Amino acid sequence: MKEYIENVLAPRLQGDGGWVEFVSLEGGRLTLTFRGECSKCTVLDRCTDWIQQKILEDRGEAVTVEAVRKKPFFWDNE
Repeated sequence: MKEYIENVLAPRLQGDGGWVEFVSLEGGRLTLTFRGECSKCTVLDRCTDWIQQKILEDRGEAVTVEAVRKKPFFWDNE
């Protein structure tokens, strides 16, 4: 799953200035860290729904995405 996230899904998000990192997959719960523009996106729930659908379509696995937002350290003062 980690390779799929890094090689298939992450490049699609990078086009919009964001990126996603695999954290863990436990019992159908996929935890991902969202950084860059994704960390402050107001429609991140749509993205997580899309990720769940893509994983189901491409890999045949039903997962629930848990999103962890992590902004870069230099945004702390914004």
